[in-house]
Amino acid sequence: MPEVKENILATLAYFDMFNYPLTRAEVYVFLKRKYPYEEFEDALRCLTVNGVIHQFDRFYTLKKDHYQIIRRNEGNKMAAELIKVAGKIGNILVCFPYVRGIAISGSLSKNFADEFSDIDLFIITAKNRLWVARTIMHCFKKLTFLVKKEHYFCMNYYVDEQQLEIPEKNIYTAIEIGTLIPLQGDLVFEQFYLENSWTREFLPNKNMRVATAKPVKASFFKLVTEFLLDNRLGNAIDNMLMKITESRWAKKTEEKKQNSHGFIMGMASGKHFSKPDPGNFQCELLAKYERLVSSILQGSEATTTS
Repeated sequence: MPEVKENILATLAYFDMFNYPLTRAEVYVFLKRKYPYEEFEDALRCLTVNGVIHQFDRFYTLKKDHYQIIRRNEGNKMAAELIKVAGKIGNILVCFPYVRGIAISGSLSKNFADEFSDIDLFIITAKNRLWVARTIMHCFKKLTFLVKKEHYFCMNYYVDEQQLEIPEKNIYTAIEIGTLIPLQGDLVFEQFYLENSWTREFLPNKNMRVATAKPVKASFFKLVTEFLLDNRLGNAIDNMLMKITESRWAKKTEEKKQNSHGFIMGMASGKHFSKPDPGNFQCELLAKYERLVSSILQGSEATTTS
């Protein structure tokens, strides 16, 4: 089978794991290789005619299930409203000390939401002040539980300006980076995408979105706090908060506490990053993806040769 067809199948397989059909343009954007668009269109048409993939309206999928199209259309409508809310959340959070960039991540960044969706946020902080910023923001989040809006403030991935490069380099992280919707911090996200140019190895057709981000404006609270902690005391406080938080999360993992999605709570962290433990979800997903692609390619070879 020609490589372009294998690439199309692998792309659809990834998003089929999330029951998310793709448009023609989206399939092309998420291909792992660059091809002339005419060659891509011919391959897509051939796979559709032979019944290897299925087309419903303007969407393509490996599953012969029209409900996926209904689900996506409804999810896109809900996402449009939730993205507006996320913009307002970004306007609030950017006022906190040491916050340099905010972006929408997770399923919402893929333009999908349902009644159970959270607003997942990717945060970039100033160098060596990630834990001060994170602690202040999560103290604020405690207040949102009082009004049952905590699902709007899922600040689960932090990096600081010292370490913008994401160390896990695979299709999952490349897509997560490539689909971020920056809300605040145009300059820092330009640098972030530069540091993560390795994503081009996985998504050569994907353009990163920086234009959606606003320039960061400083609030009085932000300016005063940063002025007071721009010293050795600030360094000591940041280190102390890191140790306290890591200890608390280690206890949660040891007790096998689960989050709202049923996964055991775990955090990978260091001086310049704080994120969900990739071993809890990422490794399992990538293994599933590899098995799925292998199975699909074997099945499609049998279909085209029979």
